[in-house]
Amino acid sequence: MQEAYIVAGYRTAVGKAKKGGFRFYRPDDLAIEVIKGLMATVPQLEPKMVDDVLVGNAVPEAEQGLQMGRIISARALGIDVPGAIVNRYCASGLETIAIATAKIRAGMADCIIAGGTESMSLVPAAGWKTVPSYNIATDEPDYYLNMGLTAEAVSKEFNVSREEQDEFSYNSHQKAMSAISNGYFKEGILPINVEEVFIDEKGKRQTKNFTVDTDEGPRADTSIEVLAKLKPAFATNGTVTAGNSSQTSDGAAFVIVMSEKMMNELELQPMGKLIACASAGVHPRIMGIGPVAAIPKALEQADLNLNEIDLIELNEAFAAQALAVIKEANLDPAKVNINGGAIALGHPLGCTGAKLTIQVLHDLKRLNKTYGLVTACVGGGQGVAGIIERV
Repeated sequence: MQEAYIVAGYRTAVGKAKKGGFRFYRPDDLAIEVIKGLMATVPQLEPKMVDDVLVGNAVPEAEQGLQMGRIISARALGIDVPGAIVNRYCASGLETIAIATAKIRAGMADCIIAGGTESMSLVPAAGWKTVPSYNIATDEPDYYLNMGLTAEAVSKEFNVSREEQDEFSYNSHQKAMSAISNGYFKEGILPINVEEVFIDEKGKRQTKNFTVDTDEGPRADTSIEVLAKLKPAFATNGTVTAGNSSQTSDGAAFVIVMSEKMMNELELQPMGKLIACASAGVHPRIMGIGPVAAIPKALEQADLNLNEIDLIELNEAFAAQALAVIKEANLDPAKVNINGGAIALGHPLGCTGAKLTIQVLHDLKRLNKTYGLVTACVGGGQGVAGIIERV
């Protein structure tokens, strides 16, 4: 079996959905820019040497439909390079890296670009035309439970208080602001030049040009007192608010996964490798607890124990579920989301798994650590966990 390595990775900064710099930027165009930028960092790698492009996306319709993966591969690398969409909702970006790694290890490819892209500005989280099954809605209504209500269920079942959630959210913003101030994300972010075309108040066509190179979500002005004043967003007398939930976001992130043979031929150095990746199912009503089921499976695959994991990127879908996962999975809070998480930095659904992989690879290098864990809950009642080894 040949080994598969991540040799390069880039992400965009994460934009605030409907308000930020990417609000009018198509997700396929965003992915194309990232892939082109990624290829420019590896000039030895010719486009024709890429066997496939795997694009994670949670809602593949409208601007994200029409087999967007293939469109991205053709426009970024040329007509000869195939592409496909992979959808495991919030885990899609990590799932593509797992598939790429597995195919290369099996000898079915030598080089695959894997990651994800999502515009929550242009395509809502549930899509434009949701058509639930009558039988499921009648027999198993929890299968269609709103994500916010699943967080309320986790909060209640695992005794996570409103005060704990707000404090966790405040800390997420503080850590994210500190990371941005210290430049910890810079190396992994590809600046994107945006041109907006619009009609002004006089009916004249105007253009505005700017660059998005910094995550837009973190708020320096938030406080526990401000968060405490927010009303419940999903349930009367609930504990889950807009302030202790992940932000809706736009973004793209991709890595190059390559066989050891090709890597050596091109005289490249690896960033790391995905040594394990596991998915698990939990009841959809408590979707957010999914990582608790997935993490032990990934650790077993890697023949590691939890104490050997140096850094943990736990996607903060909601503070309630993140806190419940930390408690139930016995995670060391000091290792979890050292630079903040999705509550501050945003959660561009199908992009997130790849984004977190890139972040943890850079943090492992910066801190001279070895093992990172990327884990997330997944809509519909699933969890995913991947283990990254820096080499």
